[in-house]
This record gives sequence, structure tokens and C-alpha cells, in this order.
Amino acid sequence: MAFSLALIIVLGLLFNKIFEKIKLPGLIGMLLVGILIGPYCLNWLSVDLLRMSDDLRKIALIVILLRAGIGLNKETLKKVGKSAILMSIIPCLLEGSAIILMATWLLDFSIIEAGMLGFIIAAVSPAVVVPAMLDFKERGIGDKKGITTLILAGSSVDDIFAITIFSGFMGLYSAKHVSLWLSIVNISVSIVLGIILGMLVGLILFMLFKKFSIRNTKKVLLIIGIAIFMTTLENFASNIIPISSLLGVMTIGFILLEKLPNTAKGIADKLGKVWIFAEILLFVLVGAKVNILVAFDSGLIGLVIITVGLLFRSIGVLLSTWKSGFTFKERLFCVIAYIPKATVQAAIGAIPLIMGVPSGELILAIAVLAIIITAPIGAIGIKNGAKKLLTE
Repeated sequence: MAFSLALIIVLGLLFNKIFEKIKLPGLIGMLLVGILIGPYCLNWLSVDLLRMSDDLRKIALIVILLRAGIGLNKETLKKVGKSAILMSIIPCLLEGSAIILMATWLLDFSIIEAGMLGFIIAAVSPAVVVPAMLDFKERGIGDKKGITTLILAGSSVDDIFAITIFSGFMGLYSAKHVSLWLSIVNISVSIVLGIILGMLVGLILFMLFKKFSIRNTKKVLLIIGIAIFMTTLENFASNIIPISSLLGVMTIGFILLEKLPNTAKGIADKLGKVWIFAEILLFVLVGAKVNILVAFDSGLIGLVIITVGLLFRSIGVLLSTWKSGFTFKERLFCVIAYIPKATVQAAIGAIPLIMGVPSGELILAIAVLAIIITAPIGAIGIKNGAKKLLTE
């Protein structure tokens, strides 16, 4: 396993630098490394590391969301509040619904199978979007009108919305007495409980950091440890009550910024250093999940379904930012920022296949194809779009 980690670090850094040199986002290079050395190509990664990959990717996501929470300014969040709520729901709902219609028509899927596919694909990737928005915030790009804050908040809840509806369809398939309407109610419950949990933990940490002198490095380790406990609590309580632990993690960062702004800045700096390693792990391991041969099995139909889904997602973004006070260029940037797929599709794309869903292999193929197409296009679009569509 040590050799596999060394490969990931060295090749991840190398390809990241190469792609930045040719004016492309470094994450594309890291995804490519994962595909090349993963089990579906050269197979250089140890089985032990691949077994741990879900947990390692979750830790990397925790680092991202903590940084995102510290990047959410309360005044700016108030300014974009309505649009942020709409961005959390409407684009995902329109994309998922469009894919359901397309899958039942083109692939002869049942409504339940189409629903699984629709809301696997409908989740935007915080792993691609959040680091870019944080970088723009630090450089003052698009931050004056709260565009980066809007996308940070909206993209994080978008994931929760998509995963919860997907879980509802999985429950219906498994013949559990789970109605789709109940799943939709669960979305609201999980979001509220996640925020409450994050606020409670954030306030406890605030009192702890105010009373005791603790180095920022140890503060970061403590917060990450507690955040991992929170995600474990979500899994443990999943059959009893839904809790969005990742939204809670982001809320911790928000509370610390409000209560201890100077401390939060120091924590953010340390998290930025941790992210250098976490980013490599996240994108290389996401790439290792990608089976290109499976992706090609979905063929032209898969490409059509993904394209139609993105079209409806884009309409949803434009509707959500209508009357937001943004210019058309700024709204167009929001559309581009909502393109990338990666993390959620890699994490849950294979679940229908594991559960024995007849169309599971095709669902996985389209999920993988969505990563291959949208992650590079979205990452490049975000990087170049910011220069042309946003102001410093």
C-alpha cells in the first residue's frame, strides 16, 4: 500500500504540474493518473488501498467542505440567500426529471430505474467546484456580488438533494415501504438536522478554542476528527433519522468564521495546506473508479441523455438566478460552474449494479461517461469563464 500511495503522490503532482503548464486545470491530470494506474487499466494500485478509497475520498471531501464553510460570509450569504436555495433544488430537479423522461423513452427503463439514473447524474461535483470558488474568493474574482458564495452554498446542498432522492428510488426498488414523497420530506429533515448538528459542534469548538490555547494545526486535526465522527453518526442513524453530516461539516466552518474570524482564517490556511495532499488523493482515487470501457458501452444514447440533462440543468440555473441582480455574463458563469460531475457519480454509480438492478451496468456506464465528459469540460470552463465573465 505504501508503494501505491507513493505512486499517487508523485504521479499526481507531476500530472497536475504538466496540465497547469499547458493551461488546463491540474485536476484533469490527476483524474487521468487515476484512470491509468487504476484497476481498469495498468492496475498498479494495491487492493488494500482501493478498499480504503471511499473513506479517503470522504476525508478529502470533509476538508473541502470545511474550507467552503469558512468561505461563507454571513452578509454575502444573506444577499444571495433566495438564489442559493433555488440553486440547491431547481437545477438538480430539472436535470434529474429530464433524464428520467429520456431514459424511459430511449432505454425502456422503468420509472424507478430511470429515477436512479437521473439522480445519480444530477449531482454537481463539489470536489471540482468548491476549490475553484475558494480560489476566486481569495483573488476577489466574482466575490463582490456574492457569486462565489452562491455557488459554494448551492452546489453543496445540490448533492444532498440528489443523493436523498436517489436513495428514495433505491428504497422503492428494494420493496421497502419508502415513498418518494417521504424521501422528499427526508431531504428537508436531513438538511435542517445537519445544520443544527453543525451549529452545535461549531459552538462547542468556539467555546473550546476561546478558553484554551491550542495550535492551529491541532485545531484542524480536532475538527477533521469530529467531522469524521459526524459522518459515522449519519451512517449509524440512517435507518432511524436522516442527517446531512456533510452539510453539518460546512456549517462548522461557517460558525467558526462568525465567532472567531481570526482563528478561522488561521484554520483555513492550515486546511489549504492539508488540501494539497487531500486533492491528490481525491481526484486520483476518483479516476481509479472510472472504467472507460464500461463508459463506452453506453454509446451515443448515453451521451444524448447526459447532454439533455445538462441543458435542463442550465435552464434551472438561469431560472434560479433570475432577478438575482447578476448580469447575463455572471449568470452564464453560474451555468458553467454547475456542469462538472465526478465525486457523487464515482461514489454511488455502482450501487444499482451491486443491488442487482437489471439495468445496473448501463447506469454505471452512463455515470462514468458523465465524469469523463463533464469533469474536464466543467473544470476548463470554470477556469476560463471566470476570466471573461466575472469581474475582480
